[in-house]
Order: sequence, then structure tokens, then C-alpha cells
Amino acid sequence: MQASPAPADLPAGASDGLPSDAQGILELAARSMFQLFSSISQGMFLVDRTGRIVWVNEGYQRFLPALGFDSLDQFMGHMVEDVIPNTQMRRVLETGEAYLIDLLTNRAGTFVVSRIPLRDEQDAVIGAIGIVLFDHPETTLQPLISKFALMQRDLDDARRELAAQRQSLDKAKGAGSRPSKYTFTSFIGTSATAVEVKRQARRAAQSSSPVLILGETGTGKELLAHAIHAASSRAGGPLVSVNIAAVPDTLLEAEFFGVAPGAFTGADRRGRDGKFKLADGGSLFLDEIGDMPLALQAKLLRALQEGEIEPLGSNQLVPFNVRVIAATSRDLAAGMRNGKFREDLYYRLNVLPIRVPPLRERRSDIPALVEVLTDDIALRGGTAPLEISAEALELLCSQAWRGNIRELRNVLEQCAMRSDATQIELALLHKVLAESGVDLMAAAPAGTPSAATVPAPPPQLLRPMALQVAQLEHDAIAAALTATHGNKLAAARMLGISRATLYQRLAQDA
Repeated sequence: MQASPAPADLPAGASDGLPSDAQGILELAARSMFQLFSSISQGMFLVDRTGRIVWVNEGYQRFLPALGFDSLDQFMGHMVEDVIPNTQMRRVLETGEAYLIDLLTNRAGTFVVSRIPLRDEQDAVIGAIGIVLFDHPETTLQPLISKFALMQRDLDDARRELAAQRQSLDKAKGAGSRPSKYTFTSFIGTSATAVEVKRQARRAAQSSSPVLILGETGTGKELLAHAIHAASSRAGGPLVSVNIAAVPDTLLEAEFFGVAPGAFTGADRRGRDGKFKLADGGSLFLDEIGDMPLALQAKLLRALQEGEIEPLGSNQLVPFNVRVIAATSRDLAAGMRNGKFREDLYYRLNVLPIRVPPLRERRSDIPALVEVLTDDIALRGGTAPLEISAEALELLCSQAWRGNIRELRNVLEQCAMRSDATQIELALLHKVLAESGVDLMAAAPAGTPSAATVPAPPPQLLRPMALQVAQLEHDAIAAALTATHGNKLAAARMLGISRATLYQRLAQDA
């Protein structure tokens, strides 16, 4: 079945060669755009100023049987509202306003459509174009719908966190205690790993079970503990933190469970409450739980199981209501094998484990982190935020960051203190990294030949670091596009970056 011929009043353009006058170019562009929309859309038709259908392209003809027509001749010449249920073409003709994106549902299905008025040289409406952009929006637009749903869910979570934070602040003002310092919005990152960490943490916030946060030093474990508390039903209660590695072993038991009045010589006659008592009704954050002495691990396990503590020098059991959030940078599994960490305590704490990835596993988050950190450094120092050059940012993204975000902040602070300009340049950053002990290139392993006997590196290794990083990015993107057969969205997901970042890199390579 062939499409009906194009309407006679469409611009013909220049027939012999490219027109040089403005009007000729405009007419050729109009004809080209009409042909483009006709070929890439799922269907298109025209109505005249009275609303009568005067032209239908081949793509739209496949919808005719569902609309009740056996042939194109039966369909042509009818008023549009008589043959296309729920159409808004009549409103376009009456108002002259376009509907660029709309949903249309009728007997033929559900469609994403556009409706555009046609005007003559006196700007009078002489007809309209109806375009079917997508005929299966539930599948075609699924990535967009999913992304919108995720954004809406994040927005709802942020609103709940803000409400909980306000409630916590109001209660804290009345009780004289301190609210949580961070929420989930404080955990910067849009990479797949960062989003997954926040998803797990939000889920943990809705539970009352113990949480075990695992990760290297400087990854943001304490921040997540604050965020979990702020988003939980205990947000109105206190959040009490104990850094076990910072408290001498001999004082830990008193720090946890408190001291009874007059328990020993020199003790306070009024006694002293421990962290469990202070955190009653809220959350207790046990940082560096892997450093806890074995003798105290057994007492902690009993307290968690029974929900009661026994202060030093007392024979009275004191009940408590505390949600425990523990964190460690140590390998607890190895500690159990070595007899340094109790298995029963591990299983008691490891109910909701959350692994916070190191910075080298989410390099795509470094630009956003740099922006937030430089703003915070400027705010604390009372100065204007420093910009960072593209080459310096690439160098930052290429480092291993053994100290993770804490180390990154330290380097940025050093650059801010040393810079006399408004921008951190590559040379300054390179100097700061070298003086900070950061290995810009891997050191040669022990036992290798001396430098005098080692052959000169190939020329490509003598290029600046920024160029090497750019080449690696280029090669990785090319490999991802090959693996996904040119699908940019799939390639971006494979690389762990956003599609906008991928397009930016492709534009830079062009």
C-alpha cells in the first residue's frame, strides 16, 4: 500500500542545485524537515484548515485497520475527530497552539504524539500536522520512565530525611543534645556503586537491626552512620559515637557501660553513665569495631543479646534501648580466622552489612566530590572557591587515593593554601601530590635491575600524565562502544559513567 501523494501546497524548494537566496534555503529546509519527520516517525498525517484529512504517510496506514478502515480511500477526506478518537487536532486548528508532546489513547493503542499547526505567509492557520512519535511508549520510553521514577524516589527520600532532620533538630533543642551532622544527600556520588550504597543504607534505616559498615579509611563510613540514624525512626533520639581505636583498652568497659557511684577510689560519687545509657532511645555508633579487645567483645555480645548492661562496680542490670551501627576498616573475616574477633559477635553485628567502595572504584564521582570539597574548603577559610583546570582534574581522577576522600580533601586543601591564583593548575597539583608521598607511577618491585641497566621507557610513557589518562579514557570508551555495538547508553553503564559524561568525552575526541 502506497502513501498518498504529498500535498501540493508544500514548498518545492530549488529543483536544480542548492539555492543561494534566503527564501530558497528556507523552502528547501521546510521540505527536508517534512520528509525527515515523515521517515523517522511512526506515522504522520495532515489536515486542512477545516479539519479534513488530506494526506497520510505510509507509516500511519498500519493503524487504519485498528481504527476500523480497510483502505486508505475510506479514511481520506473525513473530519479528523470522526475517524481518530480522542484527537486534539481540532483544538490546534482553533487556537493555533502546538502540542509537542502528548499521550493519545484510542482503539489503535497508546501513542506519544505531536500536533503542529501550519501557517501561511500572513500567519493564518491553514492546517495541522499530526505525528506519532512512539507507538509503544511503555517499552520505548522505559529508560526515561525508570530514570524519572528513580529521581522521584530520591526526591521523596530527601523530603523524608529533611522532615526527620527537622524533627530531630526540634527535639535536640529541647533536650540539649546534638542532631545528626549528615544525611544521605551528604554522600556525594552518582556512580552505580555510590547509588547502590545509598540504596542499601536507606533500606537499613527502615530497620532496627544492627548495621555493619565496611570500608577503607576515609570512605565515609561515619557519614553513612549519621545518615542512617537521621533517616530512621530513632532520628528524634540521640546519636552517640565511640571511636574504639581512640580509647585505651583499660577505659573501654567504663566508656561503654558506665561506672557506679564510688565504684573505686577516686571515682565520682554520682557515678558516670556509659555510652549505652547515653544513647538510650537512639543509635550507638561503634567506629573501628575491629579494634575491640577480645575480653570486651564477650561483654558487648551479651549486652546486645540481653538488652541490658551492668555498670562497673554495680551488681544491678540496667536495661537499654539502642540501635547499634558498627563500622570497621579491618578485615573481620581474617580477624575471626586469626582468633582476634569473635564469630558470635560478628554474626550478631553482620545483620545488615554495607560495603562502602574505595574512591578508586568510583572514579566518576571524583569531579563532583572535588566541587563539593573545594566549596567547603573555601567556606571554612572565608575565601572564594578555587576552580580546577581540566588537566589537573584528570590527574586527580587517575590516582589510587589510598586515603580515599580524606586524602583527596587534604591534597585540595594544600593546593588552596599554596595557590596565588583562582585556579588549581596541573603543575601545582603535581608538586603537591609528589610532596605528599603519592606515587604517581608504580614503583619498581624489589630485586629489579638498577636504573642504569633498565632500558629507557617507550616514548608514549614520557607523555604528560593528563595525555596518558585521556588516551586510556579514549581506548576504554572505544572498547565499550564496540562491545555494545554502538549503544551509548549501554556503553555508559558498562563504564560506570553517565551518558552525559560519555557524550562529553566523545565531543572532546571529535
